Amino acid sequence: MKKIIKYSDKPLLIVSIILFSLGLVMVFSASNVTAYMSHAVSPYNYFIKQAIFLFVGFIGALAMIKFTTKAYGMFSWGLLIIITISLAVLLAIGDPQKGVVGWFDLGFFSIQPSEFAKVITIVWLASYYDKNKNKLKSYGKSLFPMFVCGVIAALIFLEPDLGTTIVYSVIVGLIFLAVPIKKDIKLKTVIVVLGMLIFGIVAIFSFGKKILSDRQMERFNFTNPCERILSDGNQVCNCYIAINNGGLTGVGLGNSTQKYLYLPEPYTDFIFAIIVEELGLVTGIIIILLYMFVLYRILKIGRMSSTNRGAVMCYGVAIYIFLHIAVNLLGIFGLMPMTGVPLPFMSYGGSFTICLIAALTLVQRVSVENGIMRERASK
Repeated sequence: MKKIIKYSDKPLLIVSIILFSLGLVMVFSASNVTAYMSHAVSPYNYFIKQAIFLFVGFIGALAMIKFTTKAYGMFSWGLLIIITISLAVLLAIGDPQKGVVGWFDLGFFSIQPSEFAKVITIVWLASYYDKNKNKLKSYGKSLFPMFVCGVIAALIFLEPDLGTTIVYSVIVGLIFLAVPIKKDIKLKTVIVVLGMLIFGIVAIFSFGKKILSDRQMERFNFTNPCERILSDGNQVCNCYIAINNGGLTGVGLGNSTQKYLYLPEPYTDFIFAIIVEELGLVTGIIIILLYMFVLYRILKIGRMSSTNRGAVMCYGVAIYIFLHIAVNLLGIFGLMPMTGVPLPFMSYGGSFTICLIAALTLVQRVSVENGIMRERASK
């Protein structure tokens, strides 16, 4: 445990704690009105739940960090099978929530298998490509993980959850480009995938209503949302109003007007708009800078890793966090469709919070192993 404390990345840990703490405060501020007025529960309901999720994630992190990254790889095979089966079972027996069959409802909280699939897949891919690094000369060995991930992506798409499918697929694709596979295999695979992507885009524009749900099709109409404030532009337009209300310094913590049922569930996908409204654009910019710092530290730890396994884990986690930040903020600012992707550290959500803590723990374990390797090399 002494070496874990000694070699963990303190700057990353401190900034993560700051962001999680701010997120917990903002979950309470953004959720208390909706909790009481829309869901008839205590104003503290979502605050208490989020605090429990953070505590569970912290306990899990203490257990996780004691295992090596090699052990993570061994566990990932079983976990990937469990998650794949869970996604299939969910499609068969799950109840739709907001038009998506994406959660197992356990009463006090819900579990979203697709969130766990992202982090488990990062670990599995890192382990697989590191273990088989000398056997990646054939298409079978090189592309087997892509087939497995393709099955998982298809199951998520059928929920239907287009946002999570896109994030998951991009994570897998970028990791594929980062691992040591023969260039000709990569090139041919990229060409095939680009061809399929172009075909998919054409199919959506040509037969969109037959492929995607009405709810998903509405999200592609994301420009000029305030011209459609009484219909599908309502959410993004109210984000604009919240951000405009906040100005540089905000209207004060707890004083948001847009959380008074103008924004649906403002403590999840739209929490950044509430943060800017209450704490100001300056605070919003500081949060974005802290995000950049977190990504910098993760990439630095990955670059310093002595194993491909550790490097790929870190790069995968950086991609995972970056995509969530980018997709969420671009959606809020009306630069791309809203996809229901939560904002790291800030948004309410049990599965995502626990997965984010687990992902950061992976990075800290790589940092610990980097430190141990440096210590051995110096002797």
